[in-house]
Amino acid sequence: MTTTVPHCPLPRDLSDVRYSHSADSVVQPGVPSGTTVELEWNASTVYPGTSRKVWVHVPAQYDPAEPAALMVFQDGHLYLDPTGEVRGGIVLDNLIHRGDIPATIGVFVDPGVLQDDEDRKNRNVEYDAFDDRYVTFLLEEILPEVTARYAVTTDPDRWGICGGSSGGNCAFTAAWFRPDRFRRVIACLSSFAQMPGGNPYPELIGAGPGRPLRIFMQAGHRDLGWNQPGRNWLAENLRVAAALAEAGYDFRLALGDGGHNPNHGGVLLPDALRWLFDRPRRHHSP
Repeated sequence: MTTTVPHCPLPRDLSDVRYSHSADSVVQPGVPSGTTVELEWNASTVYPGTSRKVWVHVPAQYDPAEPAALMVFQDGHLYLDPTGEVRGGIVLDNLIHRGDIPATIGVFVDPGVLQDDEDRKNRNVEYDAFDDRYVTFLLEEILPEVTARYAVTTDPDRWGICGGSSGGNCAFTAAWFRPDRFRRVIACLSSFAQMPGGNPYPELIGAGPGRPLRIFMQAGHRDLGWNQPGRNWLAENLRVAAALAEAGYDFRLALGDGGHNPNHGGVLLPDALRWLFDRPRRHHSP
């Protein structure tokens, strides 16, 4: 089946490219708004001495008798902001209302700040590390607060995790270490280039048994260091995408013309979610 798309001319000057949001990212008449509950978490054992806010967005269609799907977003306040680039709550409301995705509870988690100095953020410690601490933090500290209040499915094919920049590689790493819980990933402009010890994924992805993941990646032609021989955000994203393709993973790469900002990934969020929760068209063979 061939899909025809309208011609969109390439801009001559790529120094400042911005994509327009679709109706999926705008509040629509007749679409019921979900309810957002704010929580505060100050008792982390995985990241002691940190505090953070968490927002839980529950769709109007939530029915305790039918456990909801789950989508976790890093940089929670930015991804939830209805006037920002991502507008996660609005997108979930619109897509759920139309039946494009199942009833899904969105969990928007801010990175930690140090309690003794709120100007010191723990974001890079949490997001850029290649280990299971962050996903353990989610599974043992944050998500039990959600599942204690709401009925959430235990099906890992209906658990997703999303982030951009360092939050993108964080989402990838969470699913990599715990595919028994998270199998749907959205990773935008991921900062694989600044992971301590370097980007491990191009070598790891094809080296062992495959993981049952479905991954949506977004990268930008003018991402950080795009024309540099080292610490090149674009190159590292392309290396990960190539490794996924060569290993037969169920993944999709959207490559845009923008720089290192959440605009393009935010505009693509509705399409990414539709694709993420659609039936996979091919499976990775372990």
